[in-house]
Amino acid sequence: MSTKIIERHKDHRAIAELLGIFPVTAILGPRQVGKTTLAKTFKPKHIFDLENPRDFALLDNPQLALEKLEGLIMIDEVQRKAELFPLLRYLVDNNPKQRYLILGSASSSLKQQSGESLAGRIGYYYLTGLNLIETGKETMDTLWLRGGFPRSFLMDSDSQSMIWRANFISTFLERDLNLLGVSVPPSVMYRFWTMLSHYHGQSINYSELARSFGISDKTAKLYISVLEDTFMVRQLMPWHANLGKRLVKSPKIYLRDSGIFHALQSINTIQELRSNPKIGASWEGFAMEELISHVEKRDSEVFFYATHGGVEVDLYWQHQGKRIGAEFKYTDAPGTTKSMQQAISDLNLDELWVIYPGNRKYQLTDKITVMPLTEIA
Repeated sequence: MSTKIIERHKDHRAIAELLGIFPVTAILGPRQVGKTTLAKTFKPKHIFDLENPRDFALLDNPQLALEKLEGLIMIDEVQRKAELFPLLRYLVDNNPKQRYLILGSASSSLKQQSGESLAGRIGYYYLTGLNLIETGKETMDTLWLRGGFPRSFLMDSDSQSMIWRANFISTFLERDLNLLGVSVPPSVMYRFWTMLSHYHGQSINYSELARSFGISDKTAKLYISVLEDTFMVRQLMPWHANLGKRLVKSPKIYLRDSGIFHALQSINTIQELRSNPKIGASWEGFAMEELISHVEKRDSEVFFYATHGGVEVDLYWQHQGKRIGAEFKYTDAPGTTKSMQQAISDLNLDELWVIYPGNRKYQLTDKITVMPLTEIA
């Protein structure tokens, strides 16, 4: 494996800002995405890793273990001891010399647990996989194929990266979900996850999905929520507005990491990817996550827009009073379409970006810009 280290300066600056504002800062993100490595760059005086049996036992009596400490205190995989959150509120309210950096790999459950106890005292930062700012524009194909998990990206070969991802999937299903209290058998969740990968980039019909897998709608939604809460899957919600049109109201489903998507689809090399019928969906998901990694960190919610008449925008968000849309096209020279023009009219877009894998930026109209993925940051 390569010894190269990816510097995550932008993430470091954002977390440093939160540490200066809140007594508790939470870094949330999937396992193996680099949360612990990044947190340690802040040189915490005390570190508790709740996957370490010794540290887990030390916090059996958390007030005794934490009350007299000073400085920055890091607690990794904090969701394993949800009872800590009310205590953290007491500690930071009564000891101004303490700051906490807590790390978690389950989003909604941790936010719910911490938000109830630490309202006004905690800031959240979502750490995503590596992006092109961090890896360099010249690495786009490698990042696309292998995904944004640092160890997967940094492997010496595509075959080593695939082995790492296969092992990541196995460990996630056999161990990580169990630690989060999820009791779904690993083989069942693996088959469901693989089937879900065939819906990548499509509107999700829960009833159809449930019938295909032989489970109830409720169970299908539960499985998806588990994968969503652990940052493996994104449900992109539709934009609803009173436009007098029949809008698509079902969410679209994406596997958030392109490397995991390729592993579940058994796509081993960039050559295999380029000849695979899923290449368009793969590009859409990869480019979308790259764009969202910049948009969401500006506190902008993202949606898609689609009508039953065929008008669609892959991504829609608002920023500083502007309405912006994005389309993701795996083609050499994207052009304008009737759907784009109608979407600009429907949503009153200020800008529509067409993101493609080329290297030349050009205007199609005064509002439509074709943009290389490497330039969106």
